[in-house]
Amino acid sequence: MPTLNLIQHHPAEGPGAIADWAKSRDILLKVFRADLGQLPPTSAAPVIVLGGPYESNAGPAWLEVERQWLMASLDQGAAVFAICLGAQLLALSLGGNVRRMDRTETGWTPVTFTDGQVLKVLEWHEDAITLPPDAQLLASSDQCAQQMYRVGPTRVGLQFHPEWDAESVATLNAHFGDESPLPRGPQDSAAHAAVFKWLQATLDGWWGSV
Repeated sequence: MPTLNLIQHHPAEGPGAIADWAKSRDILLKVFRADLGQLPPTSAAPVIVLGGPYESNAGPAWLEVERQWLMASLDQGAAVFAICLGAQLLALSLGGNVRRMDRTETGWTPVTFTDGQVLKVLEWHEDAITLPPDAQLLASSDQCAQQMYRVGPTRVGLQFHPEWDAESVATLNAHFGDESPLPRGPQDSAAHAAVFKWLQATLDGWWGSV
């Protein structure tokens, strides 16, 4: 069974729907908690990097350790699929930048892909990415132009959260309480299903290129 490393930054932000994808593809997902000092060895092994409530170019000391680890792994040729904070870390490692937005982007948000597809996705971020050199922009929203990008065939960054399923939203709401801007009560099952279908196809394409 192939193994795929995943970096988690916060106890309430786990792999979510990514775990369902990995199980359905007979991939062993090995989770590392960077906030607890856990990182895989520096290597060219493919990795998924999740989000978290930290500043990508500041934050706690362990995040600087992760930044150095990510840059070293990229230097060795690692394929990276990065989400929110992860996408910001990836952009910084590849020569891009991260800036504070005028207002936070939250909740269900339509993003438009360069092929014309529109997908409603979940968001919760207050920073935006300035794309690194040679990056290809793949999706935008009205509030944030840099919603998805690719650098080469194996390095992909998403500002939105396709891994957040209904259980993920409940966990985040329980952990963050009134601070959470995510939907409460009955979830939009059709929207979650559409995002999961997109996530499966996108991860299949990324995994097939590593």
